[in-house]
Amino acid sequence: MSNTGDIIELQDIHKSFGSQRVLKGLNLKIPKGLTTVIIGRSGGGKSVMLKHMIGLIKPDQGQVLVGGHDIVGLNDHQLNQVRRRFGMLFQEAALFDSMTVLDNVAFPLREHTHLTDQQVREKVSEKLAMVGLPGVEKKMPSELSGGMRKRVGLARAIALEPEIILYDEPTTGLDPPLSAAINRLIADTQAKLGVTSVVISHDIEGAYEVGHNIAMLYNGEIIVQGTPEEIRHSDNEVVQQFIHGRPEGPIDVI
Repeated sequence: MSNTGDIIELQDIHKSFGSQRVLKGLNLKIPKGLTTVIIGRSGGGKSVMLKHMIGLIKPDQGQVLVGGHDIVGLNDHQLNQVRRRFGMLFQEAALFDSMTVLDNVAFPLREHTHLTDQQVREKVSEKLAMVGLPGVEKKMPSELSGGMRKRVGLARAIALEPEIILYDEPTTGLDPPLSAAINRLIADTQAKLGVTSVVISHDIEGAYEVGHNIAMLYNGEIIVQGTPEEIRHSDNEVVQQFIHGRPEGPIDVI
């Protein structure tokens, strides 16, 4: 598996909330320009880990490197500059129900750029076409199917042309054909834009399909990381339980 270095690295990350230890010396490398899928136990730290990546949570101990620079000690202004490098597709797409599709996708462009209204509209149309939804600018989120909402969410996530896209359970709540379509869209987006993608997923077959790299979080640590083929043939008992649907306790996603 070739890459040009690691764009994100979590080094010895510890995080507790009161007496609950969530991350226990977690180490994770995200290769630049590839898709990394992360699997693991439900409630095992998914949101906590992602929030560390974009600086919304600071670790009790450890370093969070983005592009080789530790973001843990940055102030709010500096962190906002780092976050411009990220786009995020939330689990339920998180669209603004009172806004049209155009206004939803345009939101980050209007907030963070000085583009004219015409330029914004052109950008929105370009991104919607890229995710397979040309001509839906005037629709409201309530008029869209679950799969279409995910696509609009992705169009908004890529509106500022980020280097890194985070996907929070992108296929949750979708039937198998739609899940397969979203997985293809993730793969196509990565291939077309050359972005780094981090996908949290409960779907091991989907992970094999979209991931260049798969990691598993268990008991607050990454216990294995490798190519889909390496994960498929891993001799780690926890990994095999997950793959074959025989988890010890509830395993879903991190």
